[in-house]
Amino acid sequence: MTSPDPIDLAAWPRREAFEHYRNQVPCTYAITVEIDVTAFAAALRSSSRKTYVAQIWAIATVVNRYREFRMALTDAGEPASWPVVHPAFTVFNAARETFAAAWAPYDPDFGRFHDRAAELLASTASATTMFPQGALPPNVFDVSSLPWTSFTGFTLQIDGGTSHLLPIFTLGRYLEREGRTLLPVAVQIHHAAADGFHTARLLGALEALMADASWVSA
Repeated sequence: MTSPDPIDLAAWPRREAFEHYRNQVPCTYAITVEIDVTAFAAALRSSSRKTYVAQIWAIATVVNRYREFRMALTDAGEPASWPVVHPAFTVFNAARETFAAAWAPYDPDFGRFHDRAAELLASTASATTMFPQGALPPNVFDVSSLPWTSFTGFTLQIDGGTSHLLPIFTLGRYLEREGRTLLPVAVQIHHAAADGFHTARLLGALEALMADASWVSA
């Protein structure tokens, strides 16, 4: 397990914002958008690869591009960032109507990540405990899917979540509009970690990655 890298406070432009939203006005915020995934969905229809795994990999790829979404705290409570973060994701057990939380190491090679995560999805689909792999590592961020419904807003109420700096993603069911396929994506993030600008940039990068979906079959 790697350790988070401390941030040089003297040279960090967001130091004042971090300290304000961490200490004076601790808060999280959420944003929900509909991402155009027409090309992404089409690529997966002609592929044997799993949609959920591809969604997770795409999110993990853009999350790892930006320090704001890899934030952590040192043991002394100072801001730091993980060199890499890994996705933890919900796996639904239909027979029990419960879910497990699994995680897979991020790999920039989609094919390698897909094979490992798809195997993990299959092996945990019948899990009877919430954490079948044991406790989650500290450098994982959360992804969950609600494929049963679309939504235009989604917010988590996190009690005592002022130390939870990594983002939380929630995905909805595809919807079709004017010949395009859209994916509802909700992001919840601590304001100390990222401002609206950073989250908008992340979501734009995610949509761009899904628009050029050649990686799906690579």
